[in-house]
Amino acid sequence: MNFSKEAVVASIKDGLLSFPMTDFDANGKFDADSYRRRLLWLKEYEVSALFVAGGTGEFFNMTIEEYREIVTIAVETIGGHVPIIASAGQSAELAKAHCKAAQEAGADGILLMPPYLTECPQSGIVEYAASVCESTDLSVIYYNRANGYLTVDGVQALADRCPNLVGLKDGKGDMQALNIIIKTLGDRLAYVGGVPTAEIIAEAYLAIGVSTYSSAVFNFVPEMAVKFYRELRQGNRDFVRQATREFFIPFVTLRDTQKGYAVSLIKAGADLVGYPGGNVRAPLTMPSEQERATLKQLIEKARTL
Repeated sequence: MNFSKEAVVASIKDGLLSFPMTDFDANGKFDADSYRRRLLWLKEYEVSALFVAGGTGEFFNMTIEEYREIVTIAVETIGGHVPIIASAGQSAELAKAHCKAAQEAGADGILLMPPYLTECPQSGIVEYAASVCESTDLSVIYYNRANGYLTVDGVQALADRCPNLVGLKDGKGDMQALNIIIKTLGDRLAYVGGVPTAEIIAEAYLAIGVSTYSSAVFNFVPEMAVKFYRELRQGNRDFVRQATREFFIPFVTLRDTQKGYAVSLIKAGADLVGYPGGNVRAPLTMPSEQERATLKQLIEKARTL
């Protein structure tokens, strides 16, 4: 661990957040050398924290051994440059194993994903998250989405029970519910925008006090992603409007043509800009040639922005 709890909190309160994809070779195996090159490339751009083995990084599709290697490489490659946050989840016990592996590898924090598949009562989600928080010394950010979604009372209960819970990442995009959580818990937590292609509602996030978000498109148009964040924070409405209209709306439209494209298009985009990382693993699928052509046009548009 290279950063204190206070530094981790500061990193997720202000600045663009990077969620790098995970590199696979032609046989679908983790490609460590390619992953190192990717991290070194992305290191050149201004972000405040690096979330490894996240949703864009196909956390849901990797073994614990691959996970351990990914976190270790990230820490060895850019640890100390920005905080390294690693994911955990799927089940309470497996999430605890993720936390242990991440802490041993030198990660600075944990992004706790929802439990796998099953529907859950609020009390059960709180117990799931709290048991994982209590198993680690690392700072934890809870990813509030899908079947693990907590209402304000659940978030409050979790925060009261777990001092190392430092942040809440929103994966739902319900501004009313999120605003209630923020106004109720205040500065007890740091808040992160985390819907797919978060830039599309970044203005709404900012309006209720969420000044950071995860950028998946940073993986293939990092210059534009950083500029969009900077211009958003500086109040340049003309640029934000133009970039949203000319890049993000068409990208979201393309993304929504197929389930899973929030990840698949990122891998295709990285390939198109010269940083290939292999294909996504099943059950995800890669875009068609026609969809790749459309994505290539969007990349060219992003470069003009």
